[in-house]
Amino acid sequence: MCDIRFFRRAFLDYRAAENLLKIPENDEAYMNAVAYHLQQAVEKALKAFLECVGVTVPNTHDIDRLVRMSRDNGSQAIVTEWVKEKADMLTRWEAETRHDVDYCVEEERVRMGLAEVRHFLELNGLKEELREELKRFGAKEELAAFFPKGYCPASDFQWNCLYQIYRKRMEKRRADAL
Repeated sequence: MCDIRFFRRAFLDYRAAENLLKIPENDEAYMNAVAYHLQQAVEKALKAFLECVGVTVPNTHDIDRLVRMSRDNGSQAIVTEWVKEKADMLTRWEAETRHDVDYCVEEERVRMGLAEVRHFLELNGLKEELREELKRFGAKEELAAFFPKGYCPASDFQWNCLYQIYRKRMEKRRADAL
């Protein structure tokens, strides 16, 4: 089983971006810091999904490469069109915001990025509240059949991540039972 703490780190980078944007001192340095954390959220989520399918993740910040690796290796990540289309921009946000003092991410792009990264994370179950699929009767028990004996997720966030990881296996098991 993969280590879902990596998903938590991706989510915390998103939350850091969200909280930084609330600081009234929204100058270029703050916008760059928000952009950096948004890129990190996407990168870490994609890497976590790759680890869950047994892929040794290279030391890269290249979002396009991680998207292709996810697609080619059967990752359970749901990659949104925005992430695919903005992969190069997100990759620049990682490097340029940290190393180029003249680089500046526009507030409008940061705000759009915040909404789109939130959407990407939520589609992949990275949220605090329990996803709808797990609220139906018996859903948690069905999912728990894939866990090691005695393992029980400690939070709704963990249940959400595990659902995303095992979603396709659950669907296959249901189809085979018909």
